Amino acid sequence: MTGPPALLVERLAYAYPDGHQALYGVDLRVEPGERVAVLGPNGAGKTTLVLHLNGVLSGGSGRIEVAGLPVSRSTLREIRRRVGIVFQDPDDQLFMPTVGEDVAFGPANFGLTGEALRVRVRQALDAVGMTEHVDRSPLHLSGGQRRRVALATVLACDPEILVLDEPSSNLEPVARRELAEVLLSLGRTTLMVTHDLPYALQLCPRSVLIDGGVVVADGPTRDLLADTDLLAAHRLELPYGFSLD
Repeated sequence: MTGPPALLVERLAYAYPDGHQALYGVDLRVEPGERVAVLGPNGAGKTTLVLHLNGVLSGGSGRIEVAGLPVSRSTLREIRRRVGIVFQDPDDQLFMPTVGEDVAFGPANFGLTGEALRVRVRQALDAVGMTEHVDRSPLHLSGGQRRRVALATVLACDPEILVLDEPSSNLEPVARRELAEVLLSLGRTTLMVTHDLPYALQLCPRSVLIDGGVVVADGPTRDLLADTDLLAAHRLELPYGFSLD
């Protein structure tokens, strides 16, 4: 008997308080260990979807389950341990005097102390290749390093699902490649919101295309990116000169 999916979203609809309808009924199923890219133009509803996954947004219709646990007010603490969101701007996650303190903040909040906390911090920094920077201020790191420390702050909570919001934005090519190598090495269920179509192809075997608050395509990333009519209809395009061959 197989277990529950890592993530199940059914008929999720949501309107903001100003009346703007962002989601019109999104269905999404992600199995444990899958890496899935969420693609779509600006305003498609991608961020609104992501903010529902750990209860930042709620109050719409439909349902969400994380490894069989419904997202609800009574389960929020456990859901936020299971779903780790790495935001586009590392400044949203790095606010302590040192890298080590930033990485320790989340697991300490969930009750880890002493040696168990130190081990968790070390493992998270090892995973992103930033161990030697444990005592440095995040302010003194490069953009790529800050992005990896932000990832470590989430990994330290040992989430079941990693959600990445535009992970490659504003990164130079070397930092982009280094981050991709880290993400591929983690082996965790991953949902990656991105406009970077080559990055989606590199990291995620499957992609979901959202536009107008609904899923308009779901399939192998290579197949979606090869469909030039589909991309054009939803204001997406591959970089000039990029080849899928």
